[in-house]
Amino acid sequence: MSRVTLTPSPLHPPDAEPEPEPAVPPRAGRRRDLAAAAAGLVLFAVVAVVGTRIEHRTGKLHAPWPPLLATWHPHTGPGTPAAVAVAVLAVAYGPRLAERLPWRALPWAAWGAAMAWTWSLALVDGWRRGVANRLTTRNEYLVEVPRFRHAGAALRDYTHHILIDSPGHWNAHVAGHPAAAVLTFVGLDRIGLGGGAWAGAFVITAGGSVAAAVLVALRALGAERAARAAAPFLVLTPGAVWVGASADGYFAAVSAWALALLALAVTARSRPGRAGAAVGSGLLLGLALYLSYGLTLLVVPVLALLWYARTLRPVPLLLLGLLVAPVCFTLAGFDWWEAYRLLKVRYYQGAGGDRPYSYWFFGDPATVLAAAGFASFAGVGRAVGAWASSAKVGFRGVLRGGPGEVGSRAPFPGGPGEVGSRAVLPGGPGGVGSGAVLPGALRKVLARLPFSFPSRPDPAVLLPCAMLLALLAADLSGMSKAETERIWLPFTLWLPATAALLPAPDRRAWLAAQAALALLLNHLLLTYW
Repeated sequence: MSRVTLTPSPLHPPDAEPEPEPAVPPRAGRRRDLAAAAAGLVLFAVVAVVGTRIEHRTGKLHAPWPPLLATWHPHTGPGTPAAVAVAVLAVAYGPRLAERLPWRALPWAAWGAAMAWTWSLALVDGWRRGVANRLTTRNEYLVEVPRFRHAGAALRDYTHHILIDSPGHWNAHVAGHPAAAVLTFVGLDRIGLGGGAWAGAFVITAGGSVAAAVLVALRALGAERAARAAAPFLVLTPGAVWVGASADGYFAAVSAWALALLALAVTARSRPGRAGAAVGSGLLLGLALYLSYGLTLLVVPVLALLWYARTLRPVPLLLLGLLVAPVCFTLAGFDWWEAYRLLKVRYYQGAGGDRPYSYWFFGDPATVLAAAGFASFAGVGRAVGAWASSAKVGFRGVLRGGPGEVGSRAPFPGGPGEVGSRAVLPGGPGGVGSGAVLPGALRKVLARLPFSFPSRPDPAVLLPCAMLLALLAADLSGMSKAETERIWLPFTLWLPATAALLPAPDRRAWLAAQAALALLLNHLLLTYW
C-alpha cells in the first residue's frame, strides 16, 4: 500500500499527525497519474486539430501551429548536444543529488542547472535566432529603447501612444505592459549592456532562478523533503523553451522571489527576519505590477500564503514595500490605471479582437501542458485530490474548535511562542495568530454554509493550486488569448513542484518524460520565443 508522505511544515510539527489518507493500491495510483497526463495530452491534441482547421479556414487564431505560437520546423542546432547531455545527466543523477546535497547548495545548484538547460534549449535555434535576436524583433522591447533617451518625458507621454491609431504608437509589447518592462531594458542599455545578446542573457539568467525561488518557498513552509523531490522537475521544466529568451522569464523570476520572500516572512521567528523578508517581498510585488498587468493575479498565491500561516503580521511592511513602485511611477508621470484602460482598447484593435474566445478558452489551458509537462499534470491530479481530502475538516469542524482542527484554540501542539502554539505570534487572545475561536455571530453564519473549508494542505499542494486558480481567472478574463505558453510562465513554472507528490519509484520516468517533451518541442517547432 502507498501514500504520499512529505516533510511536515513548521506549521504542522511532527507530533501533530494529520488524519491518515485512505490507502491507494500502487497500481491504482499509477493508473490515475497516467490518466491525468493522458487527459492533458488528449486536450492538447483535440485543441491542436480543431485549431489547425480553424486557422486554415479563417486565419483568425493568428497562430501558425495552434495552440502554440510556433511553426512546424524540424531542426537541430549547436545547442542540441548540450541539451541532450543536460537532460541525460539530470535524469540519471538529478534526484540523487537533490536528495544528498547540503541545503545551502541545493538552490544554487538548481539555478545553475536550470540555466544550463535553458541556454542549451535556446541554442538549438542558434545563437542569433535563439538568443541574440529574440528580443530585437519589431514587437519587442528593445526596438523602443531609443525613444527613452529622456525617460521622464517618455513616461509622462506613455499613455498617449498605447492605442494603435495614436501617432507614434508603441509596438505590441511596450503598449501591452506597464512601463517597468521596457525600462528594465533601458536600464541595461544605460549601464552598457544594450542589445539583444545582453537582453537574452539577462532574461535567461533571471528565469533560471525561478527553480531556486520555488525551493526556498517550499522549505520556508517546512516542506524540505518535497522541495528536494521537486528540484529536478523544476530544473527540467519544458517551460524553459520559452524562458530562453523572453521577458516573461524575467517576470516569472520577480514574481517567484516575491512569493519566496513572503513565505520566509510568514514563517520567520525573529522580527528583523520577518521585517526584511516582508519589505523585500512587497518591493518585488510592486515591481511585478509594473512589469505585467496580468501579475495582479499574484494576489491569489499571496492570500494563500497568508491563509496558510494564519497570520497578518507581515502585511503592514509588505504593503509598505509594495507601495514603493506605484508611488515612484506615479510621481514620474506614469498612470497605471489609465494605461490599463487604454490597453484593453488596444488589445481588441489588434489580434486579440480577432481571436475567438470560444477556442482560446480551451486552447490556453492546453498550452499549460507544453510549458509544465506531463509530470505536472500527474502531480496536479494528486494535488487536487489531496486538497479535496483536506476538506474533511469543514466549517462545522472549525466552529466546534476541537483539538487539531482549524479554528481551535490550539490548532497544533507546541510550546509557548512556537509555531502551532496557542499564541503563534504575540498579540494576546484574539490577536493575529493567536488561534482564538471565531466570534459567535460569525460562527452562526458560517455554520449555515453548505461547503467545507479545507485545513492546511501540504505546501507542494497549496502553491500550485493557488497558481491554478490564478490561471483560471486569467483564462476567464479573455485577455490572455494565445501565447500563454509564454505569458503564463510566472504561474506555470510552479506546477512542476507537484511532482513531489508522485511516488518516488516513478519519478525518474516522469522526469525523463519532462525532458523528452521539451526536446521534442524545441526540435520540431520553431517557437517565436
